[in-house]
Amino acid sequence: MTEHKGAFLTGQYRNLLKEYGFDEQEIDARLADTWWKLFEGGEDTRIYYPSGEDMGYMLDTGNLDVRSEGMSYGMMMAVQLDRKDVFDRLWKWTMSYMYMESGENAGYFAWSCNTDGSRLANGPAPDGEEFFAMALFFASHRWGDGNAPFNYGTQARDLLRTCLHKGEDGIGHPMWDPQNKLIKFIPNCDYSDPSYHLPHFYELFALWAYPEDRPFWIEAVAASRAYLTISCHPVTGLAPEYAYYDGTPNNERGYGHFFSDSYRVAANIGLDFEWFGADEWACEAANKIQTFFADKLPEDYRRYTVAGESFEEKALHPVGLLSTNAMASLAATGPHARASVDLFWDTPVRTGTKRYYDNCLYLFTMLALSGNYRIWFPES
Repeated sequence: MTEHKGAFLTGQYRNLLKEYGFDEQEIDARLADTWWKLFEGGEDTRIYYPSGEDMGYMLDTGNLDVRSEGMSYGMMMAVQLDRKDVFDRLWKWTMSYMYMESGENAGYFAWSCNTDGSRLANGPAPDGEEFFAMALFFASHRWGDGNAPFNYGTQARDLLRTCLHKGEDGIGHPMWDPQNKLIKFIPNCDYSDPSYHLPHFYELFALWAYPEDRPFWIEAVAASRAYLTISCHPVTGLAPEYAYYDGTPNNERGYGHFFSDSYRVAANIGLDFEWFGADEWACEAANKIQTFFADKLPEDYRRYTVAGESFEEKALHPVGLLSTNAMASLAATGPHARASVDLFWDTPVRTGTKRYYDNCLYLFTMLALSGNYRIWFPES
């Protein structure tokens, strides 16, 4: 195949929707409308809610709580679409209510809170921390740093330092295993979640973290890409929700199958290839995932073993799944890339109580396929 250097080197982001013949004005309008529906629209679509004069939160509409995952996702969406007002509201809410100042998880963010800010948990979820850090770096580069807590760059570097060095004083645990450089599902466990693996973020952490932490992130890039190749099934391309460090599915809690968390792997593979073009395996994996779903209708998506055997249990988030499969088209070279994008384009955002996760993945896909999910560099 022709070498793909990636947007990191070229500065060029593919507008795959335009390449496939969609009108550019219609693409821009669809992206703007998707943001509006999720952040400003009616109660059947919105997932962002202002709180007081200067804060706001992303609501998990299925569980009626606020999660570090959603808050970090909202911040990434806001910085990509130049909405500093929303970004700062989300970050202030996060720092006011989710940031833990004491205990074994001090320096991390509580993964779940009520909408009034009271905590439902005192443990973190590492996918939130890595998205917070990346969104904060981009905010620093796009808008410049302000006074704490809006000194975005320092906040990102401090958070990454905590993620790597927590526990060195005997209190708490790091979010990345110091030996194998793999992200953990939660800090005090010895297994991973393939959908947490974001080597395209780690490439940038290796540039912008504190200098003493950068060698770790260089190793984490290679470790994560290698881990994805052993955790995704060699035939179907499907990844389990939880997997051991050797890549085999972790079924101890029933999460060794392809289900909601796993959908994000296809999106991450697509974006990693778009930004860095570093691994042709990404193309093979994207092709396999899209081939597996090519003969399946969204209304019949299910839980699957990674080998592709279906369960009776229906997918909880079919719109999210078809969205991530479309985002994989940034890497795909097979016959189903266009059809996956067409299916996404023909599907509206989800309405109803379970819309939160689906529509987060939907907006990320709109950003990525329109060439608007970008790396924001420091001003030279």
